[in-house]
Amino acid sequence: MRLAVLFLVLPFLTFGQSPIDSLATPKSKNKLLLQRSIIPVAFIGLGIAFNETQFEKDLQIDIRNKVGNTFEFRIDDFIQYAPIAEMYIADAFKVPARNHWFDQTKYLIFSNLLSGGITLAFKNILNKTRPNGSDYSMPSGHTNLAFTNASVLFNEFNETAPVLAYSGYAFATTTGVFRMINNKHWLSDVLVGAGIGILATEIIYRFEPLKNWNPFKKTKDVTLLPRWSDGEVGVYFRLRL
Repeated sequence: MRLAVLFLVLPFLTFGQSPIDSLATPKSKNKLLLQRSIIPVAFIGLGIAFNETQFEKDLQIDIRNKVGNTFEFRIDDFIQYAPIAEMYIADAFKVPARNHWFDQTKYLIFSNLLSGGITLAFKNILNKTRPNGSDYSMPSGHTNLAFTNASVLFNEFNETAPVLAYSGYAFATTTGVFRMINNKHWLSDVLVGAGIGILATEIIYRFEPLKNWNPFKKTKDVTLLPRWSDGEVGVYFRLRL
């Protein structure tokens, strides 16, 4: 029963975002940010409510009993980056996006700095014990990173390619689920990590730091593709002068 609840709750992380109006006024952008804050704040609230409850402890026991106590499948170490790969592949295939690739990269970095900084701070403050007995459980860093990346993908393509835009949340949700299946995190850790990732990204896209800084705005002969080699994830960049 508890395992069923998990898979009923987590998919809702992939829905509920409203479209962006690229010509919105500051007032309408503030309203949009408020609307978009509802879901991540709700998940942070749920995470706090479930934190260290008997429900999440029993849920974790149920999950491990289902898959086996020695089970580990580290797909979550890789698919957290899938939304980044999707974004740059879409750019390579000239799928229209909200921003130029340099601005996408800029906001991706800012979003991850903000969400990652908040996550790291709370990990150290709370120092919650993981299901496997190690330290620094809440919030889930993998889930936070995955939902941050998925939210950047969403913001860039929700107007032009909705299926692509929402697909990142499927990878992010899978990341969160496997953090629990692999006995690395509790349900509350995953929910709070996801909420912080979405909320931090929405804040970055509301204020668009360094909005007018783009030295590549007029440069067309640029190749930017995701790269994976020997277990390391990166980006291949080529600029022809």
